[in-house]
Amino acid sequence: MSHELPIERIMQSGLLTCEPETPLCMAADRMAERQCSSILVVKAGQAVGIWTEHDALSVNFADSDAVYVPISRVMSQPVATLHKTTSISEAAMRFGTEGRRHFLVVDNDGAPQGILSQTDVALNQGLEPYLRLREVRAAMRQCPLVLAGDRLLAEAADDMRQSGCDAAVVQCEQEGLGILTERDLVRFVARHPGNTPVSDLASRPLLTVRLSDTLIFARDLLLNHRVRHLAVKDEGGAVVGLLGFRDMLVGAEHLYMQDLREALEQRDRALAQSRQNLQLAERVIDSSLEGILITDADNRIEFVNPAFTHMTGYTAEEAIGKTPALISSGRHDAGFYHQMWATLRSCGYWRGEIWNRRKGGELYLELLTITAITDDSGTVTHYAALFNDITHIRENEERIRKLAYYDPLTGLPNRRLLEDRLDLAIRHAHRNQSRLAVIFVDLDHFKQVNDSLGHAVGDELLVLVAQRLQSRLREDDTLARLGGDEFLILLPDLRGVEEVTPVARRLIGSLGEPCFIGGHELTLGCSLGISLYPDDADNAEALLHDADVAMYHAKQSGRNAFRFYRTEWNSPDNEQKATVLPDSR
Repeated sequence: MSHELPIERIMQSGLLTCEPETPLCMAADRMAERQCSSILVVKAGQAVGIWTEHDALSVNFADSDAVYVPISRVMSQPVATLHKTTSISEAAMRFGTEGRRHFLVVDNDGAPQGILSQTDVALNQGLEPYLRLREVRAAMRQCPLVLAGDRLLAEAADDMRQSGCDAAVVQCEQEGLGILTERDLVRFVARHPGNTPVSDLASRPLLTVRLSDTLIFARDLLLNHRVRHLAVKDEGGAVVGLLGFRDMLVGAEHLYMQDLREALEQRDRALAQSRQNLQLAERVIDSSLEGILITDADNRIEFVNPAFTHMTGYTAEEAIGKTPALISSGRHDAGFYHQMWATLRSCGYWRGEIWNRRKGGELYLELLTITAITDDSGTVTHYAALFNDITHIRENEERIRKLAYYDPLTGLPNRRLLEDRLDLAIRHAHRNQSRLAVIFVDLDHFKQVNDSLGHAVGDELLVLVAQRLQSRLREDDTLARLGGDEFLILLPDLRGVEEVTPVARRLIGSLGEPCFIGGHELTLGCSLGISLYPDDADNAEALLHDADVAMYHAKQSGRNAFRFYRTEWNSPDNEQKATVLPDSR
């Protein structure tokens, strides 16, 4: 994608907002539900701050009250903005110069239009050729943070924050390896599980790849399984690294620098044999979107590519023969450059951030990699520098994992997310000695709609059904779609069984109203099966099974009814016919 496209073409237009007084846990719950990496804090129509999932690392999970503070106390402010017509290249430059992760995109009147992240810019770089050619070992994050399973949540979050890791491998004695990520911490802020051992909270299983697997294979594995990270194992089965989209994107620059070095060495060898090979190598460098500068051993510039001219304003004629001091900003002292050259001479390369100045006088921050090029005898003959405006690249996690937790038709949570929330709700109910209910909803005669009017009408009907059911639930309740015409509902924090009956009545009543779709008037019914914690079961799998059994008996009773689960229904010789239960248990 061209870097001159406006950022409104790649921004995330679905803004997630909240008020400054919003409790942090409520804001985090909205982020978790929408799979958003940030939430905008708005007051009187104006953006006053922003809170991101990276900030979840700073939450003190040992203090249960920490998640209830107003988000205004922990948000970042002020909110940096970009106009929607800003080019992608200029936005990338702003990310580098200002060291930010997000920008609020606004129109001519300053009204918010969307959010732009570093990941949105990074995903427009076209890295697939490198992913096909490179192995996992070239991009993986070595020496990953490994946490013992008995490490408490607050300690784990602090470990991740101090080590600068967005994910950690969790060692569990019986369950095997798991993983804990920043996105998981946002969910824990939303539904505080207590300062419990991370073995109870880690996501499993942790998928693995080998050192020799290609990056394109690893990328496909991430997409197909809708996960965020892969563990890298050596031939002995030991975990030696972590790999995610962020590592692929960040590692691409170093891989590109290696390619550049190989191209230059190949060019030197080919000079005596073929001018055609030299021209091919030059075309590769000239077509690069990253700025490239090559000097001789005395630090005199011999070559710059068009991207260098585009970013600095200096043409090749103006730069060749000069030293890189031509673009020096004057912001770094002699000690900075002394350390840079000491590292370059001892290690053969240097990589870091540096302030430079354009021809017009504008300062800019670039991510720079310098590599020493040597001949066969090991003598340095050239220095190659590669720089760009993209720093701290993060993978677009929302796009990768959205389908893992949400139904694409209705936008509702799917079974996987419902089970996650149910597990947390069970722990919460156990601690607080409260109840919760699981309601299995099955639409009556929905197949007739699909058969007679077609799947398009059926899909529209399912969306309308989801909206009606959602409108009858509390904000903390969860409505999920299993697939087809089946839905699941989680009602947490119940004081008594009698609270469930009115909800069941409202749900049935909501679907009893006529539905008008494509000129057709449709009337639906539904059958509901209800199971209760801790009355019927004490784990998620059993509660879902019992609600399914109760729903089956509701259908037997004549449909458009609800039934509470009865223990005797699980008896293998029980054959009694279902009849409608009273409105309360």
